Amino acid sequence: MSEIAVLRDYQRDIVRFIHEHNRCAIWASMGAGKGLATLTALDALDLIERVYPALVIAPLRVAESVWPDEVGKWDHLKHLRVSPIVGSIKERIQALRHPAEIYTVNYETLPWLVEHLGEDWRFPTVVADESTKLKGFRLRQGTQRAQALGSVAHAKVERFIELTGTPAPNGLADLWGQMHFLDAGSRLGRTHSAFTDRWFRLKHDGYGLEPLPHAQSEIQTRLADLCLTITAADYFDLPPLIENEIMVDLPAAARRVYRDMEKAMFAQIDGHDVEAFNAAAKTNKCLQLANGAAYVDGAGTWKEVHDAKLTALEDIVEEAAGAPVLVAYQFRSDLARILKKFSKAARHLDSDPQTLRDWNAGKIPLLVAHPASAGHGLSLQYGGNILAYFSSGWNLEEDQQILERLGPTRQAQSGLNREVYVHRIVARDTVDELVAVRRQTKADVQQILLDYMKRTPS
Repeated sequence: MSEIAVLRDYQRDIVRFIHEHNRCAIWASMGAGKGLATLTALDALDLIERVYPALVIAPLRVAESVWPDEVGKWDHLKHLRVSPIVGSIKERIQALRHPAEIYTVNYETLPWLVEHLGEDWRFPTVVADESTKLKGFRLRQGTQRAQALGSVAHAKVERFIELTGTPAPNGLADLWGQMHFLDAGSRLGRTHSAFTDRWFRLKHDGYGLEPLPHAQSEIQTRLADLCLTITAADYFDLPPLIENEIMVDLPAAARRVYRDMEKAMFAQIDGHDVEAFNAAAKTNKCLQLANGAAYVDGAGTWKEVHDAKLTALEDIVEEAAGAPVLVAYQFRSDLARILKKFSKAARHLDSDPQTLRDWNAGKIPLLVAHPASAGHGLSLQYGGNILAYFSSGWNLEEDQQILERLGPTRQAQSGLNREVYVHRIVARDTVDELVAVRRQTKADVQQILLDYMKRTPS
């Protein structure tokens, strides 16, 4: 195997592992260059065996632009042709007809692709980027996209590679579906029920499952030969991550509305009735109110109740003194209010690739992004090193992913070597603080809510 000079030591380890395993998982720190290493490994393997055409499955934005851009960055990969199978059905068919070594497709389009190709499946190699999206696979049920891929993964695919920085963001239960694509259940059990029966038990409160004490070590041992874990921090020094929690207090009027929602699951905002019929919906409404606005009907109408977080964000922007700031939000009302407040500086990270280019070129002072759409695969480190969470959600994977788009690993990987500043705006004495508990302890969301509801009158 020829060593490529541009690869770092840990990326060469990835290349070697892929060369040694037809089916494997690479669990590498976000921003560690998994894509570059994987493409390098496949191109070298193509000299001795049939690798191409290879299919890369990824989130839409990653499939559409990140993988094609990755090929163009490196001299030893520029000969590879990449064809994204995205867009309308006509555009997808045209992409399939275009000669290429690498084809990319988003997870949502995967069922269509499997059905369209049928017995003419042409990809001996499959790379599942952000493989946690396959965690919902089950032999007789589960997510549609995972089911579609499962129908060809073992019957028609010779080499299967999974890439992720967060293999089990919600616990060990996330692993079975992903691993089944690699070994058909030989390590963790042929069926999901066999997996849960062996390593999980019913929680004491009767809601959901929890791992048995021996589960972690046993599962790790069984997967050791199949999965390579790479932490970039083990290979080079990372710039510091400086975190700052900014507490804001709800104004008196907003606090009354918030308490009404907590206690009665009902609130009156500007003449509109706002209802929440269960604990989960109630919590969502409380998060909205903590941010400063809440939806008041099923048509997406929202009403503002305070601007405490907007004021805190304004302070962050002023303190940045002209340095670009990436802002994470959760609700559409958050986005609308931020764009209005900072109308001269803010832009929304949408599907237009030019927005990403403008940010990395330093042309956008305030980029507003939802973690679900700005996480996987994007490189935002060139545009700045300041992240502000205007609002946070329960999804730990999304929270971690957007941070790593410009986090220490990517800063170091790009030779920028600058501190990363993370500001989290938290409304005091609200469910915002429960999200922080979830982030710090990775405790089960349901249990956090149950404990919270026990101490909060309803």
